[in-house]
Amino acid sequence: MPDRRPTAAERQARLAAVRAEQRAKERRRTVVIGSVAAVLVLALVGVAGWVIVDAGRENAELEAQASQEIDGVETFEDLTFNHVTTAVEYPQTPPVGGDHAAAWLNCGVYTEPVPNENAVHSLEHGAVWITYDPALPADDVAALEAMAENQSYVLVSPYEGLDSPVVASAWGYQLEADSADDERLPVFVQKYLLNPELAEVGAPCSSGVGTPA
Repeated sequence: MPDRRPTAAERQARLAAVRAEQRAKERRRTVVIGSVAAVLVLALVGVAGWVIVDAGRENAELEAQASQEIDGVETFEDLTFNHVTTAVEYPQTPPVGGDHAAAWLNCGVYTEPVPNENAVHSLEHGAVWITYDPALPADDVAALEAMAENQSYVLVSPYEGLDSPVVASAWGYQLEADSADDERLPVFVQKYLLNPELAEVGAPCSSGVGTPA
């Protein structure tokens, strides 16, 4: 029996059926993708919400700890505020205040030691200066540098001759730590950053001298 070619009407009907099946597959795929996307969105919203809640809890805990005295913090009084053009011999290492250069040090992370006299001026503006032994492991240094992220008034730099591996300083206050993961360090930053006791608190910690990394 000879083969019969499909008529134009049959071809149109077959084509319509194929297109209908393709559209059905597209709809099923769209539904699947949409469902997966919805699940992902809900998951991301849930994660974001958890992160926000967790961050809020951590900040509240940090503020509560900062409202109390911090064990090991030394206090220094009767610090002078004079601007000088010469090097200054400071009684603390690193210094926590006293006579200083007229130009402040730009806040941020430094990979080389910075001038005491400029850093002290930044302390007068409310900065916290985190210094560390240059031999500190790279992971520990990275943890300290992370404390300067999103902070306009934090200095981080290596410092030769420290009595402890890590020393955090603010104007008139200092804390020595044996490691970068000392839980008192972020509390110190929270407590003394932009300390309202200072006459020049909030003055710039940028547009001064120094180029952070």
